[in-house]
Amino acid sequence: MGLPLYIALAASTLLIALLCLRDPKRRRAMGASPPSTGAGPRLPLAIGALLPGLFLILLGDAAAFLSWLGGCSVAGWLLTTALSSARSGSKEGI
Repeated sequence: MGLPLYIALAASTLLIALLCLRDPKRRRAMGASPPSTGAGPRLPLAIGALLPGLFLILLGDAAAFLSWLGGCSVAGWLLTTALSSARSGSKEGI
């Protein structure tokens, strides 16, 4: 574990954040128009978010891969909570 894990986690978190911000359901709930229809624009972001994990597997570092997997789960949860709190105007989310 070490630098490859942190780089992989940062890259995946960035792409997960872009997926959260471009979510059509979230944009409709906020009153904004969806950026596009279909899964076409979101599919490359989802694949890109998974590629760092594949990189860690290819390095043969199981501990880093499992840490990355857990870190992505926590990052996605925190982003979702933060965005829902920001939309509702409450500070209960975090």
